[in-house]
Amino acid sequence: MTSDAWSTHAIDLKSDSVIKRFRRGSREECEREWRALTLLSVYAPGLAPAPRSADLAAEEPVVVMSRLPGAPLRGQLLSEQQLKALACATSEMYAAVPADELAKIPVRPGQQYELIARIRAWTPRARPRVSAEVGEAMDRGLDWLARSDLEQAAPPDVPQVFGPGDGNLANYLWDGSRVRVVDFEESGLSDRPFELAEITEHVAGWVDQPLDVEMFLSQFDLSATERARLLECRRLLALVWLFLLSFDDPQRPRNPPGTAERQAARLSRLLGRTRRPSRDDHQKGPARGGACGSSPSLEPTPPASTRCCAWRNRPRSPCRIPPP
Repeated sequence: MTSDAWSTHAIDLKSDSVIKRFRRGSREECEREWRALTLLSVYAPGLAPAPRSADLAAEEPVVVMSRLPGAPLRGQLLSEQQLKALACATSEMYAAVPADELAKIPVRPGQQYELIARIRAWTPRARPRVSAEVGEAMDRGLDWLARSDLEQAAPPDVPQVFGPGDGNLANYLWDGSRVRVVDFEESGLSDRPFELAEITEHVAGWVDQPLDVEMFLSQFDLSATERARLLECRRLLALVWLFLLSFDDPQRPRNPPGTAERQAARLSRLLGRTRRPSRDDHQKGPARGGACGSSPSLEPTPPASTRCCAWRNRPRSPCRIPPP
């Protein structure tokens, strides 16, 4: 059984199954996990653990699933083959759920409006306690946020997809030929730019072995609108991570010393970046295919295998964004 203070659940690993026990008050997380597993078992079999049973009404809800083979991508220097497999897995997942089913799925937790509200709530507590370097980056980020369009009430003008809601590379398992995905308690309705930014800006993608962000993102053929939103989402999530890392307890640190300062530099670089023109900047229409040759309608790529076996114990980071 594995668990930690940041986690909403405990994991019991069996030879061919995984029992995920959620804490009291985490019923919604359990429901999202079960919904994702059941949907993906139908529309992308083999990409995620197969659902076996669930007790959603229990005081401590439980989900039982198959155990997948493979090792977490977190902490590895990813090869080109692994990066392409990661892009294939995410593309398959984003495209898997058909529109009629997607319309029934609630928006995932931690979308942009929720994150902006939390940043506003965190600022008075965080700003006075940080170093000059981190504080300067926070100020630049808050100034950018005030001038951005992210607080507008209208939803983003990009295709909606099913999103896992957690960019931690520990949730992506490599078995030597393909990548599979675990951990869906934050999943729901989303869009490709936001979900891709979750991966590129998550601390797990750079604090150990840095993810080659440019190569990873080059696997996706995004529309001009999606590319513009991707940069904005990356900036927003980088700002969120700067706040989260600034709250790290120096007496019980979860990350190496100087991680917040490194994140401040990352955010500053993103704030100084302009979007590269894409070849379809002056074209209109739906997003086109990208990794794994996905079609303009974002049809799923057939999975390389439908066998299911499992989950691996994974290192955790503060990827759950706490309430203000």
